[in-house]
Amino acid sequence: MKTNPDKDTELHDKINRETGRVKWSELERHFASGSVVYVSQELDLIEVALRIAHDDRESIARWMQSGQIAKVNDQQAASWLAADATLWASVVSPFVLVQLEKRQLH
Repeated sequence: MKTNPDKDTELHDKINRETGRVKWSELERHFASGSVVYVSQELDLIEVALRIAHDDRESIARWMQSGQIAKVNDQQAASWLAADATLWASVVSPFVLVQLEKRQLH
């Protein structure tokens, strides 16, 4: 049975409540385990988390192919650590989705 993330307002609201700002330094251990996923500022972090929770493979594949979501790479991690960056973070187990605050640069 295919689920419909567009109608799942309860999960959307739950993800929204549990999304928050986090210093990159607090996420380094998750990065080391390979579970941190970068979400481009072009996308809505909550929407991406909802689609991942619903296993919407079509949307996920399209975003990955366009580079709008990807595992955080070493260069990003080093840059964020050096800048003491604060990111928006949302957990969709086993992943931690992160997105730069709008005022920060890559």
